Amino acid sequence: MDTHGRPTSPGRRVLLRGAALGAAAPLIPAAASADSGRRPAHGAAASYRWLGTSGWRIDVGAGTGPKKTVLVDPYVTRFPTGLFSGRFDAATPLRTDEALVRRHAGRPEVVLVTHSHWDHFNDVPYLARSTGARVVGTETTYHLLRALGVDGGQISVVKGGEVLDFGGYVVEVAASLHSRNAKYSYFAPGTLHAPPAAAPKTVADLPEGDTLSFKVTPAGGPSALFMGASNFDERAFRGLAPDIAMVAVASSRATYQYVPRLLDALGRPGVVVPVHWDDFERPLSEGPVADSGTDLDAFAAEVRRASPRSRVVVPDYRTVYGADFKDRP
Repeated sequence: MDTHGRPTSPGRRVLLRGAALGAAAPLIPAAASADSGRRPAHGAAASYRWLGTSGWRIDVGAGTGPKKTVLVDPYVTRFPTGLFSGRFDAATPLRTDEALVRRHAGRPEVVLVTHSHWDHFNDVPYLARSTGARVVGTETTYHLLRALGVDGGQISVVKGGEVLDFGGYVVEVAASLHSRNAKYSYFAPGTLHAPPAAAPKTVADLPEGDTLSFKVTPAGGPSALFMGASNFDERAFRGLAPDIAMVAVASSRATYQYVPRLLDALGRPGVVVPVHWDDFERPLSEGPVADSGTDLDAFAAEVRRASPRSRVVVPDYRTVYGADFKDRP
């Protein structure tokens, strides 16, 4: 989880409602970046909605025909742990607001989990049990889900390198790495190779369990890379070349040249969307508020230095980026 180990003083919160850094513009340009070699994005049959943190809802399908919903790291319950007030309690009980999750998540066909910290995983067991969705994640995610009553037949364990055809969209899995705080560490490391002795009950019961990233390519549409933490495996990322990159914002300089190395490995995407910069203990209804440990202006400036033709789009919870990649109310 990218925010573990960030400065815990509440500091100055910055309210962002979609207008900052060009968020009101289309998510992807009408034509791909001139130096990227990518095709134009016309005819893209998908819409994208940010669920906060690194969570996304992707609805794949053209026109009035049937649509398929894919979720990435869907954490919408957003309960307080004290993380953003300097009183973090690792014994905070897990809980899911089922009605809220249903409202935002719909009925997903597939749920992609980058890693198993609570702000990525917490709502996934309920979604899997209630909708029958297939969950794609690490071995640790598998064992946690089994301990929480999810049918093992619904879970696909991946490691990175897999290219999965779901009919209408393709998911490419990339091995990745977890963020590092200023002490070169992070909360709740470790992996599981068997189910835990008891079902997880607190945020501390959910270890990271290795980290993945996912590239999702709808048929006829642009590809999007989804990161769940502000670190990456440079060798695994080379060749992914997404049109859009949902990039977790780093809170420290522990990872050497994070942004320029990342954008170089990805082939300088046409659009860069910062994620995992918001205070995820506030309700989605309040709109995104920046964690005091992040600096979006500095992030955008670094992107522009490293990849001048990339456009930075700051997402908003209430904006749907449509199939024509114009903002929708």
